[in-house]
Amino acid sequence: MLEKKQSVQHTHDNDLTHSMVHYLLAIHKLKEAKGYARVTDIAHEMGLTKGSVSTALTNLKKRELVIEDESKFLSLSPAGHEAVHGILSSRTLLFYFLKDIIGVDEEVAHKDSCLMEHLMSSDTRENFFNFMKTLCSDDIKTKKFSTSFDFSQFEHQHDFEEIQKGDTYLKTE
Repeated sequence: MLEKKQSVQHTHDNDLTHSMVHYLLAIHKLKEAKGYARVTDIAHEMGLTKGSVSTALTNLKKRELVIEDESKFLSLSPAGHEAVHGILSSRTLLFYFLKDIIGVDEEVAHKDSCLMEHLMSSDTRENFFNFMKTLCSDDIKTKKFSTSFDFSQFEHQHDFEEIQKGDTYLKTE
């Protein structure tokens, strides 16, 4: 008898598009920098009209990823916050893999990691983190396979995911 494969759920299976991700990241970034996010701030941050932002936010609110309070201040719901940290974690992993392991130019690594970040499943992200962590371990480091970021400083992928901030990569010490 054939064993049924377990269904893997990717972010894109939930119809979270590249554009939606950028709205979530803008809210996250604004909340970190200013302590608040409004439609006007998001429009300015993304170079869009307030109408476009309002339309996109309606969809994100329906998906329960964004919350708007009575004063029209926006924040990420717990699910939205979790999605952002997962996306930033994926982006960081992809960036260092592309740049340091396969030798892609830094600008290209930045653009490509941004395009791929929301497509990675949480299972792949966790295994990818463990792979990068293994590459950073002292017993496996080689000139051919090393990264400019020390993933081995984190015991678990969740610890790495929690420290993701803004829309920039974690800096090396």
